[in-house]
Amino acid sequence: MTSSSLILSVTCSLTTFLSFFQLTNGLGSGSTIAVVSGSATVCGVVAAESTHGVVCYRGGQVIAIQPNVSFSTISGGESFFCGVLDGGYAFLCWDAVNSAGFHPRRVYNNRSVFVQDIAVGDNQICATVNTINNVTGTVTCWRGNEPRRPTFSHRFESISCGFGFCCGALMNSGRIRCWGRNSVIAREIESEFVNMSMSSVSVGGSHACGVNSTGFLVCKGHNSFGQLNVPANSALEYSQVALGANHSCAIRQSNQSVVCWGGGGGYEVDVTKGLFFESIVSGSNFTCGLIASNFSIICWGPGWSGENRINLPEILPGPCVKSSCAKCGLYSDSQRLCGGSGNICNRCQLNVTVVPSPTPSAQSPPVLPSSRRSKTLTTGLLVFAIVGSVGTFLGIYNILYCLWTGTCFGKKKVHNSVQPTVTRNGSSGGTTSNNSILSRSSKIRRQSSLGMRRQRSGTSLKHADRAEEFSLSELAAATNGFSLENKIGGGSFGIVYRGKLADGREVAIKRGETDRKTKKFQEKDSAFESELAFLSRLHHKHLVMLVGFCEDGDERLLVYEYMKNGALYDHLHDKNNVERSSSAINSWKMRIKIALDAARGIEYLHNYAVPPIIHRDIKSSNILLDANWIAKVSDLGLSLMGPESDRHYKPMKAAGTVGYIDPEYYGLNVLTAKSDVYGLGVVLLELLTGKRAIVTSEENGGSPTSIVDFAVPKIMVNELLKVLDPRIGPPDVNEAEAVELVSYTAMHCVNLEGKGRPTMTDIVSNLERALSLCADDGSHGSISSGIISIASE
Repeated sequence: MTSSSLILSVTCSLTTFLSFFQLTNGLGSGSTIAVVSGSATVCGVVAAESTHGVVCYRGGQVIAIQPNVSFSTISGGESFFCGVLDGGYAFLCWDAVNSAGFHPRRVYNNRSVFVQDIAVGDNQICATVNTINNVTGTVTCWRGNEPRRPTFSHRFESISCGFGFCCGALMNSGRIRCWGRNSVIAREIESEFVNMSMSSVSVGGSHACGVNSTGFLVCKGHNSFGQLNVPANSALEYSQVALGANHSCAIRQSNQSVVCWGGGGGYEVDVTKGLFFESIVSGSNFTCGLIASNFSIICWGPGWSGENRINLPEILPGPCVKSSCAKCGLYSDSQRLCGGSGNICNRCQLNVTVVPSPTPSAQSPPVLPSSRRSKTLTTGLLVFAIVGSVGTFLGIYNILYCLWTGTCFGKKKVHNSVQPTVTRNGSSGGTTSNNSILSRSSKIRRQSSLGMRRQRSGTSLKHADRAEEFSLSELAAATNGFSLENKIGGGSFGIVYRGKLADGREVAIKRGETDRKTKKFQEKDSAFESELAFLSRLHHKHLVMLVGFCEDGDERLLVYEYMKNGALYDHLHDKNNVERSSSAINSWKMRIKIALDAARGIEYLHNYAVPPIIHRDIKSSNILLDANWIAKVSDLGLSLMGPESDRHYKPMKAAGTVGYIDPEYYGLNVLTAKSDVYGLGVVLLELLTGKRAIVTSEENGGSPTSIVDFAVPKIMVNELLKVLDPRIGPPDVNEAEAVELVSYTAMHCVNLEGKGRPTMTDIVSNLERALSLCADDGSHGSISSGIISIASE
């Protein structure tokens, strides 16, 4: 061992200890006490009574909350708090800022999925649950945690929520996973914990702390107020941690005293000296603790203005459970405190003998032996040199490319590809275009770009993989000479006709412009070759299948599978459907299913195509529906190969459709996969509201506005019901949580900054969850703010 190692003599294994060492009292974690920062409210689960109700203190008043209902744990956030009922089959939440009477505003009730631990952040709710078939530790979230959520396969030992994000410690591995609407800090903290095995985690405003596998307290995240600077940090020094917006507090395991750091020193106060605590919790700018001697509560910090000692009845030091507490024994006076209803279990302790040696800092890496330091340093310098050389070369290359193509000088243009009117009865429809399509700056550059695409795609246009080659006469015969009666719409750089091949197959045939004088003709080859190269090698249930192609002189035609039910755009916006409430897509379950189908198709392009593909024109008119109402993504005419190693790159010009184009891509001309995410976010808003991407807002004097500006502000203030499509009506109890989840997902998809948007994998996960909620028994609550009551057991 090195000189920095600690020799521990233990009576039980460290792993066993860590599994019981609960560090779960952050800004929002389950406990028997909770605080609501926005109104300086403090609540606790009442002790020494047969029914463990909740009592709160706010503004000098003591208020009983559901006194006839027993609760096990509670957790608070910025404006509300929640409590889990005994048995874990339900929880309630109360508005603690705007409601004088603390009326419940949300309820969860499910007799087959039991809540184990609940965590409330500033406005989000997450819980670990245990299913009836004993699948434990999975996380379910309600409101505010999109776009990034843990998957069903993740099993968590503990979870905690803070300002816009939550984190949890995984069972077995101890790895930290973080998620939430504030995905930037969530990813940052998760990456800083990436190589550590943690027993638990506690979350604050922009930082998190946990105990690692060697018993040391480790804090990561932002440190602008010293909230990461743990004062003394020997092995197993602390038993609990509570984190606020910019401060941290902890209970010493040896004597149950409390120590705080960060927050400008406003939490190091005399009122806690000489006191010993059972537990502590933090709000954004104050902390409260349960005193061990008399089970009363004391609060301190710059955000607390009232008396430090709060006049509440005795509060439980831990939840009353039905367990015999065989592993670690009964808490002293357990029977009296639980009122004869359950037991309070001791936290498992570890007997430790520490051989004196230098104490490693939680913020510093372990000291390596000299031989390892030398090898590591040499390797690091070599990697640095290689990366630096490559970076220099790429920088010079980008400058030359920039000067050659002209993108340095802001040459860009949005291609406003048309919204095709696809009719299933064969009638023609009008199309509109606000912006013309620009050709590439030179034929040489276009041919060079196409050559590179052919090389990277590995597909020969003359011998496209699995794509049939048709003659022009065959396709003319299939469409009755490309008659107007067979015209069903338009895509990028072409008109689409319905056709019937000689063997009886129904197909859709897209014919490119043939007039050499038009700009569409100049772009036709690019779109044709792009779609042919991509679709001939892509095969997915949610991508429109390419049947074949035709090249004959100036003619360029692509043959697709026929999508009987046309474009999503028409079902939402066509004048023949707008007033109808009987359409097959006018149910929340069907709309969520269509969204999920489309998301899966885009996810395939981003994550499973080799190399990855960025669609660049995701919109409702490019989402088509087959005879079975399965949605598929179409029209890859504007698509580009995604970067294989870089995170983004600059194409020669911005392209897309007004209302759907990523503003970051348009403004900076930087294309990433998140540009497709923005387009899908607009489609999700269309599905929710029934409105076009560009709407006429009555609130804005009848002037055009984007659907993003129309819907997102109302979603942010929990007024989703005001913007939902009236053709479907308000979601019922089975659908409310699902619709809310979709709305929060959409809101984060249309974030102005790409880095703040979810990945397609995150979106697919959210939509899968939303669809499953539509199919369940409706026990996941609703977005209604009405009063909800629960009868006592």
